[in-house]
Amino acid sequence: MKVALIFPGQGAQSAGMGREFYETSLQAKAVFDAADKIIPGLTGVIFNGPPEKLTSTKYCQPAIFTFSVAALKALEAHPKFKNITPCFACGLSLGEYSALAACGTLSFEETLTLVERRSFYMEEATRLKKGAMAAVIGFDKDKLVEICRQTGAEVANFNSPEQIVITGEAGKVAKASEAIQAAGAKRVIPLEVSGAFHSSLMRPAAAKFEANLAKAPLRPPRFPVLSNVDARPEIDPEKIRRNLALQITSPVQWVDSVRAIAAAGVTMFLEIGPGTVLKGLVRKIDSNLIVHNIRTPKDIEDLPF
Repeated sequence: MKVALIFPGQGAQSAGMGREFYETSLQAKAVFDAADKIIPGLTGVIFNGPPEKLTSTKYCQPAIFTFSVAALKALEAHPKFKNITPCFACGLSLGEYSALAACGTLSFEETLTLVERRSFYMEEATRLKKGAMAAVIGFDKDKLVEICRQTGAEVANFNSPEQIVITGEAGKVAKASEAIQAAGAKRVIPLEVSGAFHSSLMRPAAAKFEANLAKAPLRPPRFPVLSNVDARPEIDPEKIRRNLALQITSPVQWVDSVRAIAAAGVTMFLEIGPGTVLKGLVRKIDSNLIVHNIRTPKDIEDLPF
């Protein structure tokens, strides 16, 4: 069975996630134990919270990444994995790092070290200038891009044909939101975030992170990874490195990524990690695509192959 492995981003976290894998899979437990050596106490926060600590930048991105890889390792160790041929991997923002670990471009430890630095620099950048984000539901993409151009707001995520997230300086996002709502959007929902992710306000973070990326020993992936930046399957480590540097300030091309995988003939997706957000987005992009979530050991047992 040819499948694409997809991985969630920030916001999918919940206290207690991954505990069942830790208790039932030696491979998953090894991932959590390795994470604690890099970020002491991370597993305790993942399993026990409290929620406000889990959602803090120090823990949130590393926690989601760690759980996603632990779930993947449990899947790979299961007999059913012999029926699976991963053809592509991609992830939503942070999830791209889970995808890189999944295809062997970086080890778990190497990737977690990058994720920790990425989250630190991004949080640092949020304190330099007040930013905001808003989800736009049910509005024409071209009209939205033009309103952002006129108001100075930016696009953060092309999540589905029905959902686009805007980002940027708080005042500009507010102005764009008002104009989009007036132009007929179904809804414009301000997001509870600490800053303007995937915007030019993240340039200080991107500049610092490039030094970490330059030292990262990226290897050719076992199967292509689709970058959030251009939605193209990539196997060249240096192009992957370049795209990771751009990703922090660039819009997430999730719609085009899913369509590129479908165009290559893959119709089965495995969403590995917390939440079911990606399943909903994939189905809105193409209702013919099939998505199975891997959040618990039972999800692996229930796979229909």
